[in-house]
Parts: sequence; C-alpha cells; structure tokens
Amino acid sequence: MRYISPIIIGLLYVLLMSLVPEAHRRRLNAVMVAGAGAAYLSGGGLGGWEFAFTVVATYVAYRGLDSWTFIGIGWLLHTAWDIVHHLKGHPIVPFAHDSSFGCALCDPVIALWCFRGGREPWKWLRGRTAPMSFRESAGHPSVQAARTPRSKQ
Repeated sequence: MRYISPIIIGLLYVLLMSLVPEAHRRRLNAVMVAGAGAAYLSGGGLGGWEFAFTVVATYVAYRGLDSWTFIGIGWLLHTAWDIVHHLKGHPIVPFAHDSSFGCALCDPVIALWCFRGGREPWKWLRGRTAPMSFRESAGHPSVQAARTPRSKQ
C-alpha cells in the first residue's frame, strides 16, 4: 500500500479535477501547484532553500495560468522537492514519516495528466478531445451504419 495509495490519490485528484468546468480547470490547477510549492515553508528543514523553491514554484505556477505544460513542470519540480525532503529534510506531513515519499509518487500522476492537457480521462479512453458536433456526427461511421435507407414515395 505504500506504493499503491499515492498513485490512487493522484488518480482521484485527476478524476475530481476533471469535474471542474474546463473553463476554470487550468487556472485552479495553477493555484494548486502554487500551494504545493509552498507546502514545506513552515518546517521543511532546509532553511533558505525552502524560500528559493517557493519562488521558483510561484513563477512556474504563474506561467501555468496559461499553460498546462507549466503546471505539469510544477508538479515534477514538486516531485523532486519531495524526494529531497524524504532523503534530507522533514516530511510534508509531520506525523507521517513517509508522506514526502508518497507525495513523490502521487505528483507525477498529476503531472502526466497536465502534460496531456488536463482533459477528462473518459475522453482519453474514447480517443476524442472534444464532443462530436452535429455536422461531424452525420459523417461518423457508427451513425451511417445506424441509418435506415429512405424509400421513395
């Protein structure tokens, strides 16, 4: 469960964020990556480096307001910071020794989703990026096969 739970948490994050309307999803995720960048500020154990990382994460999150790629980069930067804290600093959750390790497994799941454009996972499964329009559906093979020929009157 040490390895599986963080991945499940990352997948749950993706599913829940996919429920946010697309018009607001990217900006909300930029705010989330900014918050993650400041998560270790009050006790990460790496002194001034905590502030330096927060500055970098804030810049990346700001760029993420207009770019899913920068949000994904932000999550990968946080993954690296989690690994540093797991090895040298304090855990992200003080009473859970392996919490930074778990976060380092969860964050790449979210980053992958961001690099894919933050789309709803069910659209990945269908292989479509947007719902079919009426005009597009008329030429779709499944629609053509369902049509019955009209008889001449």
